[in-house]
Amino acid sequence: MAAIEVETQDCSMLGDAEIEEMANLCVEGANAFEIGLISKQTEAWVLATTARENGRLKGFALCTLERIGGTPSVIIGMASIHPTSRRNTVLRAVINELQRRAVMAFPDEDVVFGARFNSPEALEAYRSLSDLIPRPDHRATGEERAWGRRFVKRFGLPSASYDERAFVTTGDGSAPCVFDHVSLKPETVDPEIAAIFKKLKTKRGDSVVAWGWAMSEDLEKLA
Repeated sequence: MAAIEVETQDCSMLGDAEIEEMANLCVEGANAFEIGLISKQTEAWVLATTARENGRLKGFALCTLERIGGTPSVIIGMASIHPTSRRNTVLRAVINELQRRAVMAFPDEDVVFGARFNSPEALEAYRSLSDLIPRPDHRATGEERAWGRRFVKRFGLPSASYDERAFVTTGDGSAPCVFDHVSLKPETVDPEIAAIFKKLKTKRGDSVVAWGWAMSEDLEKLA
């Protein structure tokens, strides 16, 4: 079985052929990001992480590593994992690469990872993170709600579209730039996690803003 090859480069280095390859990958996903949208997102974000098997693209993520209010952050603007039988391996490879980049940029610090989701299955991407928000049976603090507003601003979304208590952004009819991943075992999704997403109107472009923390001691292992 071929190894998954992961690479991160500046979005500015992506050519038309690579962007078209990303769009072709998305066709089979739950969110069929079109080439025009992907092209615009490569201009909005700094880094592109790609995962390949035998040279063929199997997953990608567009992100930025920066400090928000002094806090080390990885903001994932868009991601898609090809729904093959090895999707979990690809997902882990992409997330591990993002975490490796995080520890290189922010050594000895906890790092917050933020992204948008329109399916509870895609939250498998956060499996290795701590203190996930939102999560069942947890009433978010004022500071946690503030983090939601910070991410919404960084995603370039209007503040009026965001419900800071439900962590939901209301769409405008356009395709939302989310982390797209379909679980191999959707029946294992926690019903309480699924309930967070039930009120989303996905055709309108609604999404959940979610984040979690990669702890410094865990990141050190990837350095």
